[in-house]
Amino acid sequence: MAPAPHPLQMLSVQETETARGIVLATHPDHVIEFRQVDLKEPVKKDLVQYLQLEHAGQLTEKSTRPPRMAKCHYDIIAADRTIEYYEAIIDLEQGKMVENKAVGKEFSPSLTLGEFDTLIEVCEASSVFKAAIEELKLPSHMEVIIEPWPYGSLEVGDEPGRYFQGLVYARDTRNGNNPDSNFYSFPIPLIPVVDYHKRELVRIERLATGGKGDGLKAAARDSTKHPLAHCTTAEYVPELIQGGVRKDLKELSVIQPDGPSFKVSDGSLVEWQKWRFRVSFTAREGVIIHDVQYDNRDVFYRLSISEMTVPYADPRAPFHRKQAFDFGEGGAGMCANNLSLGCDCLGAIKYFDAVTVERDGKVKVQPNVICLHEQDNGIGWKHTNWRTNRAVVTRNRELVVQFILTLANYEYVFAYKFNLSGEVDIEVRATGIVSCVNIDAGKVSEYGNVVNPGVLAQNHQHIFAVRIDPAIDGHANTVIQEESVPEPMNAKTNPMGNFYRVVQTPITRSQWADAAPLSSRIFKIVNPSKLNPISMKPVGYKLVPPPTQLLLADRRSLQAKRALYAQHHVWVTKYKEGELWAAGPYPFQSQGEVGGVQDMVDRGDNVENEDVVVWSVFGLTHNPRVEDWPVMPVEIHQIQLKPADFFTANPSIDVPSSKNLASKLVANGSCCEGKGLTLNGANGINGSTNGVVH
Repeated sequence: MAPAPHPLQMLSVQETETARGIVLATHPDHVIEFRQVDLKEPVKKDLVQYLQLEHAGQLTEKSTRPPRMAKCHYDIIAADRTIEYYEAIIDLEQGKMVENKAVGKEFSPSLTLGEFDTLIEVCEASSVFKAAIEELKLPSHMEVIIEPWPYGSLEVGDEPGRYFQGLVYARDTRNGNNPDSNFYSFPIPLIPVVDYHKRELVRIERLATGGKGDGLKAAARDSTKHPLAHCTTAEYVPELIQGGVRKDLKELSVIQPDGPSFKVSDGSLVEWQKWRFRVSFTAREGVIIHDVQYDNRDVFYRLSISEMTVPYADPRAPFHRKQAFDFGEGGAGMCANNLSLGCDCLGAIKYFDAVTVERDGKVKVQPNVICLHEQDNGIGWKHTNWRTNRAVVTRNRELVVQFILTLANYEYVFAYKFNLSGEVDIEVRATGIVSCVNIDAGKVSEYGNVVNPGVLAQNHQHIFAVRIDPAIDGHANTVIQEESVPEPMNAKTNPMGNFYRVVQTPITRSQWADAAPLSSRIFKIVNPSKLNPISMKPVGYKLVPPPTQLLLADRRSLQAKRALYAQHHVWVTKYKEGELWAAGPYPFQSQGEVGGVQDMVDRGDNVENEDVVVWSVFGLTHNPRVEDWPVMPVEIHQIQLKPADFFTANPSIDVPSSKNLASKLVANGSCCEGKGLTLNGANGINGSTNGVVH
C-alpha cells in the first residue's frame, strides 16, 4: 500500500477524480460545470501539531494525521439556464462530502477559461456583432480577433447577471498568415458585452477614438475610412521581425557539472543548504510556499501571492469599468505557463506539475507550471584586508521557485528567492504586451501614450498583495514598526546634532500602515519570548515595504471601493481560518471589497504576541513608453524579508568562496587563448601576488 501523501502535497490525479466523482454522485439529476478542485489545507492548529512531530522526527504510524480534503468549486445549471454556484469540501479518505454550501447571489465566483470560450462563441455566432464589423469595412486581409475580459462592476441599468466583455482586434494575414502575428497593432473600436447565463450578446459599445481635447464620448466615425487604415504592423516573433534578430549575441550558458545543490523528496519537500520548505500550487494563487525553516528553525508558515488588481485610468465609457483582479477574478494558477527547458529557467532544473479540471470535470495534468533552480545574483559578501591585499569573496547564490502567468496580453513572472544569508525575496516581473485601444491618426491623449500608429496604450496600475503568515521560532509573534528619526540638537542627548533615534512601536491591534522612506520605516516580525543572546533583542525578520504608489482612483469610485487593500502598504491582522484573500473571496463584478483586509482590520483584534498575518502591498504605476512596444521589457518589483537578530552572526559566513574556473579573461574584446582565469601575479588584486584568495 502506497504511503499517504503529506498533508500539504498537491492533489493527485486520482484524488481529483475522486472528488469530482463525489460531486457528480451528489447531484445525479443536474448538469454540473466545474470551476476548480484544489487541496483544502488542513486546519492550522492540526497541521502545526503534525509539522512539529515531523520536524522532531517523531512521526509514527500512530501519529494523528490531518484529514485529506479537497475543495470543489462548481455550478449547478438548471433547465432554464439559471446557475447556482457551490463550494464543497470532500473528505478523500472517507470518500464523502462533508460540507456543501451555495454561495449567495450577491457574490460571483471567479471566471473560467471555458467562460471565455463561451464569450467568443456567442460573439462569432451573433448577427449583430457580424453587422457591426461589416459596418467598419475592414479589408479582406484583416481577421477579427476577440480577447475576453472581465466586465468589471455592474453599471446602473444592468440587469443582474454574469457579464463578460471582449476587446476586439484584427490580425493582418498578409504575412504568410502566421498565427503569431501581433494583432494588438490593430485595435478595433468596439466592445461586445455578453450575458453568460443567457448566452447572448447584450450590446455592442462603440469606443471613443479621439485625442486630447476631444471629450469623453465617441464621435461620429468617418465612413470613408476604416478605423485601421492608419495602423501599422509591429511584430515580436523572431521570424516576422523586420531585418531579423541579432546575429552577434554569443551563447551564455549556466553550467552545473556536479548537478544541483538542492534536493526534492516526498513530492513537494525542497531542501537546499539550510533551507527546508514545501511547494504547492492552486488554481487561484499559483505557487504557495509552506512550512519554511532555516537550519531547523521555523521562519514562515505560509507565503503566497494573494491578489493583484489592474485599474485603468481612461475615464471614457466603458473604460472606467476596466479593472482586473487577476487572482480573485481570473484564477492565476489556471493561466500558468507550461515552462520550457532552457528558456524560462536556466541550469539544473526541477519542474513541478499541477492537476486541474476542465469545465466538464475532466482531470488533466498541467505540466511544468513551477520551476525550481539555482542562480547567481552577484557578490554575496566580500572583504579585502588592505594590509595584505587578501580578498575573500562569496557569491550570492539563490534558490528560485518560479511560475509565470499569461493573462491575455500581459505576462507576470513570480519568484520566491531564497539566499544563503537567510533572506527571502518575493519578486514580480511584469512583461508582455500593454493593453491598447484605437486612437485617431495624428492625435495624442492624456489617458495614455501612442506607442504605434493608431495604438493608444492606456495608463494603468498593477497593485499586488503578498500574504505573509510568519512563524518566527513559533506562531506567537508581534509586528513592530521601526523608524529612524532625527533627534533635535540639545545639550543633554544630542549636543553636536549627529544623533538620531531608532523608534520602535509595537502594533497591538489589527491595523494598516504605510511605507515612509524618509524615516526608513520597516516592520519587524519578532518572537517576544525568544531573545537573541548577542543583542538581547527579540529574534525576528524584517519586512522592507517598497514605497510604491498606491491606488490613484478617487476613494468614492468603484475602482477604489473594490480594492480597499490597495490603499495601504502594510496590513497586520490576526490569523483566522480561510482568510487568504486581500480583496475578499469574491471580487468578480463586486461593488466593493467584502471579506478583505479592511474587514479583517475592522475587527480590532489583538495582534501582540499572537498568530498574526502580514499583508505587503506594492505596485507599478505604468504610464506606457514607446519602448514598451510591441513587448515591454520586464519591470521588476520585490519585497524583502531579512533576518533581524534571528542569527548570532552572518549566516552565510561559512559559504565557501570557490573559484569559477569556467571564467575566462577577455582581451581586446575577444576571449584569450588560455583556459580559465589567472588569479595571481599581474592579474591579481592591485597586481599583488596574493591575488584573490578563496
